[in-house]
Amino acid sequence: MNESSVNEPSEQSTKPTLVVLAAGMGSRYGGLKQADGMGPGGEAILEYSVRDALAAGFGDVVMIIRSDIEDAFRSVIGHRLEAHAPIRYAHQELTTGLGGRPLPAGRTKPWGTAHALLAAAPFINQPFAVVNADDFYGATAYALLAEFLTTQVGPGRHALVGYPILATLSPNGTVTRGVCAVGPTGNLVGINERMNVEQRGSEVVYTDDMGAVVALGDDTVASMNFWGFDPSVLVHLEARFHAFLDSELADAKSELLLPMIVGEMVVAGTDTVKVLRTEGPWFGVTYPDDKPTVQASLAGLTNDGTYPTPLWGS
Repeated sequence: MNESSVNEPSEQSTKPTLVVLAAGMGSRYGGLKQADGMGPGGEAILEYSVRDALAAGFGDVVMIIRSDIEDAFRSVIGHRLEAHAPIRYAHQELTTGLGGRPLPAGRTKPWGTAHALLAAAPFINQPFAVVNADDFYGATAYALLAEFLTTQVGPGRHALVGYPILATLSPNGTVTRGVCAVGPTGNLVGINERMNVEQRGSEVVYTDDMGAVVALGDDTVASMNFWGFDPSVLVHLEARFHAFLDSELADAKSELLLPMIVGEMVVAGTDTVKVLRTEGPWFGVTYPDDKPTVQASLAGLTNDGTYPTPLWGS
């Protein structure tokens, strides 16, 4: 479904694959936050993700980017990563997977996270994790998901890493979060995208489409787009994407998002998704004012010995 450039691994890995969503345009951030230096040595957040994933037992890494930023991406970040793991590059473009359909007038960005994952499908042969490039998930989260992907995953059996919603907010503005409903067996039974999530006093709330302010419980689990999938999910994604194009192609702003599709699968009962809870740490960059907080957090983790500096050695 895509045009790609590849830094091929020397042999087929049997370890889980890490897929990094790094094609975002950073409209609220005002730039390419996936490449912005956050660590004490100028490292991007995604470099910590790759390091934690490798330490947890992941093998290949697939970076989903746009072709117009590949050269800059590889010169700033990729060359460091390529020295430590097989890195492959998949291109998410406006025309990826359209099958000759015309672009709608005014379309300026790709079609969402489900579309991004399909761009990487030719490089995925093993159980795999999906992460955002601009979110820090922590070593514990990668270890939890690696254990699932090597012992429990299978056709129709997937996982997500869930965080306490209070730990995922930004002091600099509202955020959008996938709010999870978890059943008694620990499986996901529903996921709803809530916009304008924020803390007001002692409560976490969101504002619904009618303008009503709704409180979320203290035990609410948020999905931060950290998924663990069996490759069987890709067949469903492709079919769903074609149906989406048939109904939404004319909408210049429509997107097909992973949480939406996962929610459909669990409600239909075709697949199960285990919720792997962790207390964090989690932090990420949505707004420019989030950068100092992230930098301070990474500096703290470096100072306490969790990470070396430079991250990849001298």
